[in-house]
Amino acid sequence: MTIAIKAIPCLSDNYAWWLRDPATGQTAVVDPGEARPISAMIRAEGTGLDWILLTHHHGDHVAGVVALAAEFGARVAGAAADAHRLPALDEALRPGDSFTLGQSAALVLDSPGHTLGHIAFSFPEAVFCGDTLFSAGCGRLLEGTAADMFASLATLAALPDYTLVCCGHEYTESNIRFALTVEPDNAALRDWAEKAHAMREAGAPTLPTTLGLERAVNPFLRAKTVEDLARIRAAKDNFR
Repeated sequence: MTIAIKAIPCLSDNYAWWLRDPATGQTAVVDPGEARPISAMIRAEGTGLDWILLTHHHGDHVAGVVALAAEFGARVAGAAADAHRLPALDEALRPGDSFTLGQSAALVLDSPGHTLGHIAFSFPEAVFCGDTLFSAGCGRLLEGTAADMFASLATLAALPDYTLVCCGHEYTESNIRFALTVEPDNAALRDWAEKAHAMREAGAPTLPTTLGLERAVNPFLRAKTVEDLARIRAAKDNFR
């Protein structure tokens, strides 16, 4: 059995992710940017909340932590390296650690670039990658370097094609518009542009995608060198 996963829209374009281990019923939420929609979803599901998992310290990923922990008695797990910038942690994690939700285990991946303390949670079915990898894009280099991001994306790219990519923002259509300026003849990217637009027109999220799709359409994941990634990232930063 695989973990149950649901996207919870938060703020203007964030997603928090709700997880449930099927064997034990234990639940977690990843990157709660605000408490209210997450609390409502948990109560609609009729479950509690055992864990809050954090990929990085930015407010739009952690602002709901304190309220949710108080409401449900949830414990909080995040990067030891970022503990001074995160809400109080019950479990401080390091890259290479295993985090267990019931009988579902995730490997903690080092994923700096957007921030220096960024981590990702890699379950067998899905990776929760915060603001490192987006569909057709990657995070801005606010603290890390292009080399940091290149290494982080290589780590994620090593996961199987079927891995669900559960990232922190609904940036897909904007990212696709830029990606088409990098690879205008990429048929897979053009196809994804049509599908993503139809999904958004229907009010559906474009996420999660899969690593197989991202390898086909994402210019940052397809960059062959650090220099290529730096050039593409600089162009995206100036793209309007």
